Amino acid sequence: MPFWLTVLIGLAGSAAGGGIAAAAYGSSHVFDSSGHAFTTVLLEIGAAAGLVVAYRRFVQRRPLSGADAYRFPTRGFGVERMRARLQQLGVDPDKLPHPAAPVPPEPATEDAQTLEQLQALRDRGVLTEEEYERARERLDPN
Repeated sequence: MPFWLTVLIGLAGSAAGGGIAAAAYGSSHVFDSSGHAFTTVLLEIGAAAGLVVAYRRFVQRRPLSGADAYRFPTRGFGVERMRARLQQLGVDPDKLPHPAAPVPPEPATEDAQTLEQLQALRDRGVLTEEEYERARERLDPN
């Protein structure tokens, strides 16, 4: 969702939560005590979260949990524009990686493979420890 919509939903949630608190405590007693102020803030946060949930379910038509919750949205304010930008960059928004998916290991580089071979030769006694260390330093000067 675009930044402006995030701000708008936050302000609307704050107004709605403040309105609920004013109805419960009376408009002049919302911030009379720290307990009233704390409850008012919680109501504002809850109302804003409820508006975000409603936007996601009814505008974007996306679930709140499960595998489909991580898909890039197809509907909503600014979604078409963001999809177009990603496609211009050569990224398919429908094939973005799932954030909770395990990251595949990086393929071994040529230096890493050579180092593994040198270790195997050292372990078999073909290379001495000194020869192995010199070869390793040439491959990885750090």
